[in-house]
Amino acid sequence: MAETERETDAESATAEREIVISRVIDAARELVFEAFTEVRHLSRWWGPDGFTTTTRSFEFREGGEWVFVLHGPDGTDYAEWIRWTRIVPPERIELLHGETRDDPDAFASVLTLAADGTATRIVMRTLFPTKELRDEAAEKYHAIEGGEQTLGNLAAYVTDLARKGARG
Repeated sequence: MAETERETDAESATAEREIVISRVIDAARELVFEAFTEVRHLSRWWGPDGFTTTTRSFEFREGGEWVFVLHGPDGTDYAEWIRWTRIVPPERIELLHGETRDDPDAFASVLTLAADGTATRIVMRTLFPTKELRDEAAEKYHAIEGGEQTLGNLAAYVTDLARKGARG
């Protein structure tokens, strides 16, 4: 098999396990990045519409963890765990996300932030261990809509922060 065929097969296999969501946010890249760095920010926007967050522990650094509970609008609580695996301020955040530290179904996400004029283009690439887990996340847990809503909540939050900052 030629090298380009192997690369195409690998890309295809990755695409079957991946969800990619992007959004342009009307705020500076540094401010969008900052919204990930502290619980006081994250707890204001993290999660899909109608969800709230209770943090158990938080350390934003490579190797640091965020342990939290996501509270659904129907009263369901979801145990959540994130390990920050790579942080490149203000352009890249890589993380591993599962229900617990030893979750065999944990998935990896890479968030890239690029200046787009005075705005920021954020791209969230989430790679699941298997196609089946990706499909389950999309169909059962509405991961695509939830991801879009989460980035929408981030956009609303940082746009409001930028507006308040401009007013002093």
